[in-house]
Amino acid sequence: MKTKRLFGSLFMGLFGGLIAIFLFTLIFYRHLEPKQENSIATAQQVQPVNFVNLPSDKDPVTTAFNTAAELAVKAVVHVKTESEAVYYQTNPFYYFFYGDRGQRQVQPITGIGSGVILSPDGYIVTNNHVIKDAKKIEVTLDDKRKYKAELVGADPTTDLALLKIDAKNLPYLHYGNVDNVKLGDWVLAVGNPFNLTSTVTAGIISAKGRNLGILGDQKYRIESYLQTDAALNPGNSGGALVNLKGELIGVSAAIISPNQGYTGYSFAIPSDIVEKVVNDLEEYGQVQRAIMGVTITDVTADLVKEKNLDKIEGVWVESVADGGAADKSGIKNGDVILSINGKEVNSVAELQEEISRYRPKDKVNVVVKRKHKTQQFEVVLRNLQGSTEMVKATDYIQGAKFESVSEKIKKKYGIDYGVKITDIRPGKMMDMGLQKDYILLSINGKKLQTPQDVFQILGGGNDIKAIEGMQPNGTYFSYEFRE
Repeated sequence: MKTKRLFGSLFMGLFGGLIAIFLFTLIFYRHLEPKQENSIATAQQVQPVNFVNLPSDKDPVTTAFNTAAELAVKAVVHVKTESEAVYYQTNPFYYFFYGDRGQRQVQPITGIGSGVILSPDGYIVTNNHVIKDAKKIEVTLDDKRKYKAELVGADPTTDLALLKIDAKNLPYLHYGNVDNVKLGDWVLAVGNPFNLTSTVTAGIISAKGRNLGILGDQKYRIESYLQTDAALNPGNSGGALVNLKGELIGVSAAIISPNQGYTGYSFAIPSDIVEKVVNDLEEYGQVQRAIMGVTITDVTADLVKEKNLDKIEGVWVESVADGGAADKSGIKNGDVILSINGKEVNSVAELQEEISRYRPKDKVNVVVKRKHKTQQFEVVLRNLQGSTEMVKATDYIQGAKFESVSEKIKKKYGIDYGVKITDIRPGKMMDMGLQKDYILLSINGKKLQTPQDVFQILGGGNDIKAIEGMQPNGTYFSYEFRE
């Protein structure tokens, strides 16, 4: 009897405990339920966003990057060049008696770079240093098609060159307005670094109008680079710098690096210079350089103090060439040039870039400050020879351009005649191993006094049968070609 009561009590206690646990659980979870819903909602809100899958209207910046990259990649080509390094195995005995440099040896050299298609019929811009001295140029498109490229023309003063391939309906880039480019704008650089084709890097415009002095051997060089932090490496030269509209705003040209690799900043030739040079090369085969005939320098704090100027602005005119464009317009030494055709210029690079847009005979309005007062002058620009005529590609003969030897050079080498090679491009002269700054004394037994002598001897496609001259180091050479 007692045992039955004991089991009954235990059963009732266990049953009551289960009921209590059930009620507690029911009340507790009903109390937590709303908090659990809120917790789920918060977790959904902080999930990572997958930008790739977002509609374009929700991510316009990424869409702009994608579109610009796709346009640029299709219009950027790989440029491969083949050139030769010439050296001579000298026989001291023959050199002593005959001045013979010895047996001519040739070593092939392969170079790489990039280029930008500018028209559907195959005009391509690249850097002059990419194709310099090249005997063969090959272009590979983004779709892997390969073409032999012809050199239309080159301009060492801007480090640009124009190529042409025989193709149609090619993708190409339109020029952007570099005047609208602002510091901090996003840009993409497209090229073929280290032979890695169709490489895209991104960055911002870090500066405009940079003058690096890397074209130091060019008397009338134009350096007004766009500076960017988009990564460039060897092989990128000649590639495209585009804005987020996919417009060409520059042609990649240089990096500053102690190890030949990207270390922070890179530089591109702005599209306004590119467009002018390309148009000239296509139309004339030669760049139509316009100059004012002034020697200029940047206005600095020290110059303001020294010359008692109002403030740091414009470009200081150190000297004016007699009879030049600026001289004839009335501009004088000591003037400060403030603007060209309404555009302010506050550095030598900016002024050079602005003038580079024009051709000889073009008129520009120049505002200067003289003795704290502004004045305006109309300047008729001239070419490097001092006239307003266009320079023709026929100034080159068999790939070389000449000038008469100066009295200083005559005295230096002990000669009283000769012509100097001032520029050379692929042609018979280059094939012979002649280079810039070589002096030619005679061709086919006839002495040379002026460039016109070269034209008279070789005009009409006449062959060189004999030639003599001097290298820049004073070494004499003489060749006779026999059939």
